[in-house]
Amino acid sequence: MRSLFAKILLWFWATLAITIIGSALLMSLLEDDERPPFPARLVNFQLAEARHAWETENRTGLRAFLGRLESSLGGRGVLTDSSGRDLLTGKDYSEELERARQRGTVRRGRAMVRVAGDGRYWFLFFSSRPPTATVWFLRPTQWWVIGAAVLLCYLLAYHLTSPVRRLQKSVERFGQGNLSARAGSRRHDELGQLARTFDQMADRIETLLGAERRLLLDISHELRSPLARLGVAIELARSGDNRDAALDRIQKEAERLNALVGELLTVTRAEGDPGALRLAPVQLDELLREIVADAQLEAHARRSSLVLRDPAPDAAIEGDPELLRRAFENVVRNAVRYAPEGTAVEVALEAGPAQARVTVRDRGPGVPEEALDRIFDPFYRVETDRSRARGGVGLGLAIARRAVELHHGRIRARNAHPGLLVEMEFPAGAAVSAPS
Repeated sequence: MRSLFAKILLWFWATLAITIIGSALLMSLLEDDERPPFPARLVNFQLAEARHAWETENRTGLRAFLGRLESSLGGRGVLTDSSGRDLLTGKDYSEELERARQRGTVRRGRAMVRVAGDGRYWFLFFSSRPPTATVWFLRPTQWWVIGAAVLLCYLLAYHLTSPVRRLQKSVERFGQGNLSARAGSRRHDELGQLARTFDQMADRIETLLGAERRLLLDISHELRSPLARLGVAIELARSGDNRDAALDRIQKEAERLNALVGELLTVTRAEGDPGALRLAPVQLDELLREIVADAQLEAHARRSSLVLRDPAPDAAIEGDPELLRRAFENVVRNAVRYAPEGTAVEVALEAGPAQARVTVRDRGPGVPEEALDRIFDPFYRVETDRSRARGGVGLGLAIARRAVELHHGRIRARNAHPGLLVEMEFPAGAAVSAPS
């Protein structure tokens, strides 16, 4: 039997059936024992009354007394002489009398016999039991209880197994490629929690597979353009017309491909095994000073400036120095790239007992509100043409996000009006681990 529903139903039904049948059998055994139907003192009293009725009113009085006794106590009484012969009918009860005298009571058919005597008369009382319509030894009321219990067990088993069946169908559809399949349970018990856990897993898998497909499409798109330009430049170089310009174009596109491959390798490293990263104490204030100093030349070339605002001293976390450098550098260079001429890009470091926060703000046009969460996706560009003209491949902020998440941190962007403000928060003393 492989059905959980059937197992639960049969388990409860068997338990109930064993309980009811066992109790009924026990009651039946107890009813069949030879305990006296009523106390012996009452039989002695009935003997005295029957003897008085016989001696005073003879047959008529005794018959009337026995009739009243049967109607009141539900049993049949017999008055015999000393030899055991019925005074009314003459029937011989000597055998019942002898067994009852030895054992106190005796069973005759469905009746229990209790006797009392005074040497001259004997009184036998047959306590009868009204027959009941039963199947085996169960009464009809007990069968009604069993039927109601089976119905309740069925409802309980259905209540317990129906969400499992729905979850099984959802998993089956999900395994067949329907990534939108969800259990959608509203239960608040363990089965509901299991269904919601599956839904969360399915959402995560659908998001990851969708991101992977978009990443492959973006990579193929990014590689197609420089490869096509390389092909054109090679043909121009072969034709001999302006060979130097063709070679310059080949070198430029090769450098672009090399930069793209390097960025992809960095993304792969950021999303790889955290155990393979190099862990060391990192002083954030010193690291930011180095990055700002290196990016000053690029900022001056674009006629802007780069300012580090009073970084908090001794702000340190446990992490990968190179990965953190790439994260901060990518955010800073992205801000410099879009900073208008004559403006300053501000970098700040704040440290507290619970976390350290690095902020980078430019004075550029900002980002549309609906694109704030997507600018950290690989190859995403708010304005494709402008981004290509400025030389980005759309991986810098994606690398920064993965690096921050590996250090238990959080990165987010918001419009500062004017400009864009990027915040990176790290818990104090954070060590590298797999991102959630």
